[in-house]
Amino acid sequence: MKKDQSLATPYLQFNRQQWAALRNSVPLTLTEEQIANLKGINEDLSLEEVAQIYLPLSRLLNFYFSSNVRRQAVLEQFLGTNGPRIPYIIGIAGSVAVGKSTTARVLQALLSRLPEHRKVELLTTDGFLHPNKVLQERGLMKKKGFPQSYDIQNLVRFVSEIKSGAPRVTAPQYSHLIYDIVPDSCKVIEQPDILILEGLNVLQSGMDYPHDQHRVFVSDFVDFSIYVDAPEELLQGWYINRFLKFRQGAFSNPDSYFHHYSQLPESEAVEIATGLWKEINGLNLKQNILPTRERASLIMTKGGNHAVESVRLRK
Repeated sequence: MKKDQSLATPYLQFNRQQWAALRNSVPLTLTEEQIANLKGINEDLSLEEVAQIYLPLSRLLNFYFSSNVRRQAVLEQFLGTNGPRIPYIIGIAGSVAVGKSTTARVLQALLSRLPEHRKVELLTTDGFLHPNKVLQERGLMKKKGFPQSYDIQNLVRFVSEIKSGAPRVTAPQYSHLIYDIVPDSCKVIEQPDILILEGLNVLQSGMDYPHDQHRVFVSDFVDFSIYVDAPEELLQGWYINRFLKFRQGAFSNPDSYFHHYSQLPESEAVEIATGLWKEINGLNLKQNILPTRERASLIMTKGGNHAVESVRLRK
């Protein structure tokens, strides 16, 4: 841990070895096969990565969660009440293709396997995108993932209900196959101990939504936030690789929104993916996602092969 910069930044900084040392004998309860099932299409997720990066993080989150439970108990004692259990919300933000979903799935698996047997739910904010019909009417299909493409009022309502202790809260569901909200489908969240909320926009605030003014933001309801970071040149490469893998896999499904890409020669597919990155995802990263990084409680920075090289933890 670097101490010479302690007055210059609100973060403590750890290299990979320093962070791994904080595991402190937490057992690895996942097998190689289970880890293989958790990783994204584009990633090499090893037992070593889980042990050195995610076990210390799950240990830290367990401490924070336990502290939050004690704080709730103090409030109940003060009020003389016995109210509903309020879920602890972990937010995970970062660019398209950085591996947010994998981080979320690994943390869900580790936190739910702790001796305390926490109930851990996982939700992506993709379900709160406006349906394609609305985006088409507003000329926003090429702005999907940008702030104006979200039904932010509905997302804020959802997290507000979760934090009110509501016994049953529903969220719309998104399909990457049809690239749209699934009609008449919802995910039901029933008072978990922990809710992991993953998405491009979980750290954004009102200044990111000048078109849709609201006084409270998703980040106001998040107890601990993680920003998964990587240099843009790596992100672009990962996005193109993912696109090529989808072209051979998911895009080949006739029901896929991107089915027409499956027939392209590789060189043309790379050209299209590069264009999509520069015009949409890279632009969104620079304008709307990267500026939220320093709002996070913890920043994980990846290098090649999706391996985390450093961790910054807010003091």
